[in-house]
Amino acid sequence: MDRHGSLLVSVGQVVNLKTKVNRAFNSSMEFSCMQIVERSREGEMNGEVLAQKTRVESVELVLPPHANHQGNTFGGQIMAWMENIATIAASRLCHAHPTLKVIEMFHFRGPSQVGDRLILKAIVNNAFKDSMEVGVCVEAFCHDVGVPRRHINSAFMTFVVLDENNHTCILPRIKPETGDGERRYREAIARRKIRLDRKYVISCNQSEVPLSVPWDPCNQVYLSYNNVSALKMLVSKTDWVLASEINKVHLYTLEDGKFLSFKVEITVSIDARQTFNLLSDMSRRSEWDRYYKECQLLQEVDEDDAIYHVVSTVRSADGKLQDFIILASRRPPCDVGDPYVVAFRSVSLPTHPPCEEYTRGETLCSGFCIWSQGPRTKVSYYNQFTPGIVSQVTTNISGLSSDFATTYQACERFLIENTKDSNQQ
Repeated sequence: MDRHGSLLVSVGQVVNLKTKVNRAFNSSMEFSCMQIVERSREGEMNGEVLAQKTRVESVELVLPPHANHQGNTFGGQIMAWMENIATIAASRLCHAHPTLKVIEMFHFRGPSQVGDRLILKAIVNNAFKDSMEVGVCVEAFCHDVGVPRRHINSAFMTFVVLDENNHTCILPRIKPETGDGERRYREAIARRKIRLDRKYVISCNQSEVPLSVPWDPCNQVYLSYNNVSALKMLVSKTDWVLASEINKVHLYTLEDGKFLSFKVEITVSIDARQTFNLLSDMSRRSEWDRYYKECQLLQEVDEDDAIYHVVSTVRSADGKLQDFIILASRRPPCDVGDPYVVAFRSVSLPTHPPCEEYTRGETLCSGFCIWSQGPRTKVSYYNQFTPGIVSQVTTNISGLSSDFATTYQACERFLIENTKDSNQQ
């Protein structure tokens, strides 16, 4: 046997093995094997990676150690092979060492036996900001080439890339192939929305604990303080992940224990104090926020706190519009560098119980934080997930909608137009 090697291969590198039979004799055959180490970043154009460049195919021969006493291949062995090939496909997109995060829709469609050849195929279906979905399928065939291949396994695997601080990295975009590749691209977006819906609904636990607190004038200082401090606690979290960015509108998500939250962030060329005054007036929110149908002031508690009845344009499962009773608490900065704060949470009022016309919704913690940054102002809107807003948020995170970008661009226009009006006056 002659063997020639001129390159060193280290752990983590991808090696392509190409073999073929050169010639068959009466009782023997000659074959050649070529090893190619992947090094280049080919397939990347204008920050996009061609999906076909992530395609991987391999063949595994099922041997006795891979099977049980009945000769059927161990499911765990097939999963290991599938993970290996999916990892290679993912690495061709990120050019790094990807980490498997989720396996979904893993199906055993049929068995395979000792002696079968398994063809494993993987390709990156879609890449999101910090994760990617890889589709994997497995076909089996025996030594008899006349017998058609059998589709025995399939799965979708989600990968992330972690930096030295264990934070997820931003990934390149994927450019799908026309036809079937575009179908896989769209279906990956739909699956991501389903995952988000399921995860966020589970996290809300609305049925376990009511989100609204009874409004008590004797305890208004405590309720107002808790409203503001809950928002400040949410703002202080550091593990926000960028989910989407459209026209300078940034959408972030945060997983913190059993709760999930989102943040929308824009930067405007308007004075922070003026921005604070305009955004803290909830009666004007319907002028820029398409999710607000109307907003009525019910009770002006004091200079900094008020209770509103809000009717949303969002319909609940029973087809009715949702309404909310909201405590709005506003606070100017306490010190240099602190933000202006406008905090919202649901309260219940005996004078305004739920009615037949609307479905009463609830918000646990939401609001604006507004920072002065020299000539510009950073505006961040925070919201802890509740079932009533899951559909809106997950469609935006998964890329099926750009409503949030449109809404907060309208917010910026609202601020600019009303600032001009006040300056002219």
